[in-house]
Amino acid sequence: MTNILLALVDGSTYSKSVCDHAAWAAERMNAEVDLLHVLDRHPGASKSDLSGSIALGARTALLEQLSSLDEQRSKLLQQKGRAILDDARSIIEAAGQKVAGAHLRMGEIVDTVIEQEGPASVIMVGKRGEEADFASLRLGAHLERFIRASHKPVFVASRAFKPITTAIIAYDGGASSQRVVDHIARNPLFAGLNIDLVTVGSRNRDTEKALENAKAILVGAGLSVETTILSGQPDEVLGKRVEEHGSCLVAMGAYGHSRIRAFVIGSTTSEMLRSCKAPVLLMR
Repeated sequence: MTNILLALVDGSTYSKSVCDHAAWAAERMNAEVDLLHVLDRHPGASKSDLSGSIALGARTALLEQLSSLDEQRSKLLQQKGRAILDDARSIIEAAGQKVAGAHLRMGEIVDTVIEQEGPASVIMVGKRGEEADFASLRLGAHLERFIRASHKPVFVASRAFKPITTAIIAYDGGASSQRVVDHIARNPLFAGLNIDLVTVGSRNRDTEKALENAKAILVGAGLSVETTILSGQPDEVLGKRVEEHGSCLVAMGAYGHSRIRAFVIGSTTSEMLRSCKAPVLLMR
C-alpha cells in the first residue's frame, strides 16, 4: 500500500513551507503527497440584513444581484483554489517527489480534513493560515481541534523550511509521549537524525529510568540518542533547546501528565506553536 502524506495548502506564506517539508518527508519515507485545499463555506449575511422598508421590486432586484455576486465569488474562489493546488504540485514535483492527488473541497475545514485523512500517515499543516497575521492564528486556531479529532500525527510546518538534522522529543513518560517514541522508532522519517530526548522536571530515579527505557527503544531502532533532564518552564526550556540545535524538529505528545501538559494543552496548542520556531510533530 502506498504511503501517503496529506498536505494542507491555503495560499498563505506557510504553504510553500508545508510543501517543502512534505517533499522532505516524502523522500525520507518513500511516500507520495496528497494535496488538499478547503474552501470555507461562509454564506453572506447581506440577504437577511435587507431592510423591510425597501420596496418589494427593489428588494427582489437586489437579492438577484447579491445571488449573482455570490456565484461569481464562488467561481473565483474555486479558480484560486485550483491555482494554489497547481503551485503546490509544482513545488513537490520540482523537489523530485510524487503528488498522489490534488483535491479541492468545500466545507468546514476540520471536518473536511478528517474526512480526507483516511489513507494518510500524517497530516501536514502550516502554523498560520492565509488570513492570519503574527498576532492571531487562523489555521492555527484549528490546530487543537485537528489534534483532538484526528487519529493521525499532525506535522506543523514552521514559516520556512530548513534541512532538519535533529529531532527533539519532549518526553514526560505519559502515554502520548510514549507513543511518540514508538512512532519515531519505526518511522524512516527519523532515520539518521540525532535524537535529543528531553524531560522537563526534577531529576529522580523514576525520571531517569523512564528516559533510559525510552532511549533503549530508540537505540534498538538504530537511532543516535542523547537524554537530558532540564528544569524550568517547559516552553522556555524547549524554546531554548530549539535555538541551541538550530535546524531541528520537535516531536511531542498532545496530552501528558506532567508540566509539559501545561505547555501543550493548558496554554493551548496554538500558544505553544506561536513560541516555537521549529516544525512540530504532535501526536495524541
